[in-house]
Amino acid sequence: MAGFTDLNTQNLIRTQLWSRQIKELLLDELNAMKFVRIIQDFPDGYTLNIPSIGEAETADFQENQAVKYNAMATGNFQFSFDKYKYSANAISEKFKRDSYYSQDVIAAFVPRQHRALMESVETDIFAKANAGQTSGNTNIINLADHRWVAGGTNQSITLPDFARAQYALTKANVPLTNLCAVVDPSMAYTLQTQANLVNLITPQPMWGEVTRDGIVTGFKFRFNVYGFDLYVSNYLPSIASETISGTAVTNGVANYFFSATPGDTVPWIGAFRQEPTVYSEFNKDLQQTEYLTIAEWGFKLYRPENMVTILTSTSAVPS
Repeated sequence: MAGFTDLNTQNLIRTQLWSRQIKELLLDELNAMKFVRIIQDFPDGYTLNIPSIGEAETADFQENQAVKYNAMATGNFQFSFDKYKYSANAISEKFKRDSYYSQDVIAAFVPRQHRALMESVETDIFAKANAGQTSGNTNIINLADHRWVAGGTNQSITLPDFARAQYALTKANVPLTNLCAVVDPSMAYTLQTQANLVNLITPQPMWGEVTRDGIVTGFKFRFNVYGFDLYVSNYLPSIASETISGTAVTNGVANYFFSATPGDTVPWIGAFRQEPTVYSEFNKDLQQTEYLTIAEWGFKLYRPENMVTILTSTSAVPS
């Protein structure tokens, strides 16, 4: 007679086992806040006004003629808090008693809520840059375009696009220091498979490992193109369809080129009326503990002259 076997002792075998470990999500890096000038002088109210003063003029001087005194042009930049968001979760007392994973769930509430709000902040910052320009228009500043469709095949990025972005910033008197570009992963793919770029770096021994390791480490390129350090982001605005100067792009994305020189130069301005703040309390009626994180903020494109947008098509990447 057979002894213990799988066939005759099913009641003694745990067919389903549950690991103590919970699978975590893979989260990408958030970069937008480093390109924002955070202001503090907004203690109350809804709208902050920041006045501006234009340049002085010159005129030819002639002897024995009166001097004409001119006023400089002035402007006013308005900034408001327009986002008031929360993230909330609750856990019942019964679930706490019954679930093996209840403490892991509770421990995840605050960091996950904070992450959700900061992803919303990231998306909002990049969206404000796109909203700060006129769609379907070249947005000319000092005779140079600040928005166009990429010049490559299927609206893919090309090296001349980088040179054109640098030219636009130069014409706008933007400091050519700390030049950055935030691009979609599809654009990064186009760059690292572009033949002329590969040929450019191949003869240099210091770039000999690019083919093996890829052009990107983390979320920053290993070298710059025409002075631009490139960051890859999944939070850039999608462009369903747009035509600029007769060139159309569909299934597109807005890629940004600018100077991240600290201080008054950075393209975005922003502030938090309320930093992400956690509230927790026990609800007696529902017999559950509630966790709530709330934040209020506002961001806006502050320096349109320091923002070049190049629209590219995500269809450039093979499916």
